[in-house]
Parts: sequence; C-alpha cells; structure tokens
Amino acid sequence: MSEKCAEPCAGLARLERRVDDLQRQVGGDHKELRDRLAEVETTNAVQNAKYDAIIEKLDGLTRRHDGLVNKLETLEAKPGKRWEALAEKSVWAVCAAVISWLLRGAGL
Repeated sequence: MSEKCAEPCAGLARLERRVDDLQRQVGGDHKELRDRLAEVETTNAVQNAKYDAIIEKLDGLTRRHDGLVNKLETLEAKPGKRWEALAEKSVWAVCAAVISWLLRGAGL
C-alpha cells in the first residue's frame, strides 16, 4: 500500500498546502471586508445623524418662513385697509354734505 500512496500522498500534501494558503487568503479577505463594512456602517450612522440635523433645521426654517409670510401679508394688507377706511369716511362726508345742502335748500 505504501507504493500506491507515495505519489498520491505528495499530491495530497501539495493540495493541503494549497488549501491552507487559500484559507489564509480568504480569512484575510474576510477580515478586510468586515473592517470595510464596519467603516461603511460608521460613516452611514454619521451621515444619518447629519441628515436628521439638516431635516430638523429645514423644518424650523420652514416654520419661520411661514410665520414671516403671514406677517408680511398682514403688513401688506394694512395700507389697503387704511385706504378703504379713508374712502369710506370720504363717501360718508360727501353724503352728509349733500344731505345738509339739500336740507338747507328745503329750508330746514
């Protein structure tokens, strides 16, 4: 049996060395991939935190913008209301003058 095993055993030893080499290489590759994945996860967590902060600030700015728009609309409407009030008072004054003139003409 040793005669038959001499040549295949040498091939088997080479095959075992090759398997050992491949296992070391794969183990190194797996370690590198795990390290890179951990780095990506850390970077992703940091970016998510930054994204959340940006969204929060954007929501705050949106609320402030809406408040400022409402104030601006109110301020823009004030002069129009003043002119409307002045026009209404002017119409009443003219009506009062016309009525007074008519009453005076009628002798009352």
